Amino acid sequence: MNRFTHQRNTSRIIVRPLEKQDYAAWLSGFTNRLVSQHEYDPGKLNMSDCTSVWFDQLVDNHQSLALEDQAHVFAVFRLDDGTHLGMVDFSTLARDAFQWGRVGYTIHNQHWGQGYGTEAVDLAMRIAFDDLNFQRIEAHINLDNEASVRLAERVGMSYECTREGFIYENDEWVDHLVYVKTKHRR
Repeated sequence: MNRFTHQRNTSRIIVRPLEKQDYAAWLSGFTNRLVSQHEYDPGKLNMSDCTSVWFDQLVDNHQSLALEDQAHVFAVFRLDDGTHLGMVDFSTLARDAFQWGRVGYTIHNQHWGQGYGTEAVDLAMRIAFDDLNFQRIEAHINLDNEASVRLAERVGMSYECTREGFIYENDEWVDHLVYVKTKHRR
């Protein structure tokens, strides 16, 4: 099977697809999370169902989604010790004349405040524009998620609009801010 292998690194981190040998680091990143810090932080998670077999299937699923150009999921690891810091993903919204995607990002809360989120999303955006050939990337952000807005702005995304009743969350349709970055405005 072909493998999706796009990656980028700085002197501190590497952004790349998960590999099956990442299980221990990935699990440690999730199990060492702190309690929830705010409404959009899930905090500690029950990882009891996340066995190594389950993880192998997750890696295979990520590969399939990438090869089908539906979603491209990247893990973020610290280079010096291999610590799993979080994830950045891109969903393909439209290709053809659009080349349009959506970015999502999460950094484990025990690593907040160290610049990893900005660094990881910036690297992943380079992959999205240069390797995956997206022209436009959007972030869809809850109206009161100030941390996500700050991160989007730090990586050069601009506020475009507020979409009303845009996403179904917690049994209701909620508005979202749309932040955008395009390939020619990097």
